[in-house]
Amino acid sequence: MKKLDALTALAAMAQDNRLDIFRLLVEAGRDGMPAGAVATALSLAPNALSFHLDRLRDAGLVTVRREGRSMIYAARYETMNALIAYLTENCCRGRPEQCLPAKTGKSSGKARKPQRAQFAEPVS
Repeated sequence: MKKLDALTALAAMAQDNRLDIFRLLVEAGRDGMPAGAVATALSLAPNALSFHLDRLRDAGLVTVRREGRSMIYAARYETMNALIAYLTENCCRGRPEQCLPAKTGKSSGKARKPQRAQFAEPVS
């Protein structure tokens, strides 16, 4: 992933409704969700949802397909994984295993206190 692509993806998710939409679609899996179900789950008006989905789609974070009369939106995992890889590419002085996300139960949506990376002392 190039820097501009990472910035575009991060900017698209830097809004609370869009982040909620993206996380919901990630949770829904590769099959995605109909737009109406997303709107209901997040209590968003259809016009607001369309606006936010367009921003996420423009950033390459979601795809859309038509099934009958429904528009089905799904997270693009390859973009999400590329963004994570870009952000952690030089993590922990070449030891990316130290940067793996902590496996926890289902997120409550509350911010967790970030854990500090444990760096080895510099060798003299």
